[in-house]
Amino acid sequence: MSPNVPPSIEQRTIAVIVDNEPGVLARVIGLFSGRGYNIESLTVTEVDPTMRLSRITIVTSGTPMVLEQIKAQLDRLVPVHGVSDLTQEGPHVDRELALVKVAGAGEKRVESLRIADVFRARVVDSSHEHFTFEISGNSSKLNAFIELMHPLGLIDVSRTGVVAIARGPKGLRRL
Repeated sequence: MSPNVPPSIEQRTIAVIVDNEPGVLARVIGLFSGRGYNIESLTVTEVDPTMRLSRITIVTSGTPMVLEQIKAQLDRLVPVHGVSDLTQEGPHVDRELALVKVAGAGEKRVESLRIADVFRARVVDSSHEHFTFEISGNSSKLNAFIELMHPLGLIDVSRTGVVAIARGPKGLRRL
């Protein structure tokens, strides 16, 4: 690589299985903030109540070297049980959910409903002055929908963050 060419920035989706106990998320976030790594999306949920395990899904970006450091540092954290780079390890499914509130009347109202239909967004709340749409899909689909709603009266957006799972019979806990 030429010294004048900056290293390429990649985006990765990383899944981490951890003990479900107080302070675990703070440790994971501390690892990122303490080293200046960015978290673009973060979701957490308990996946095994019997074993008290949670799954943290993190979307982050950096150079390949930085991303390898992130995975290695996550793997060394206690109480981490497994780290999986879903982006690198093969095919995976990722989805996100958004609630998108749009105000408008007349043609703008009709156009927002037409676009929602194309994107398969559902109306989950409405009045004479607004619609709230529920839409799910990959992040680029949500971004495109939200961008199209801006000129039609976009008021507010709430997004869940990315959830992801590997395709095929292998599960994350069987690392």
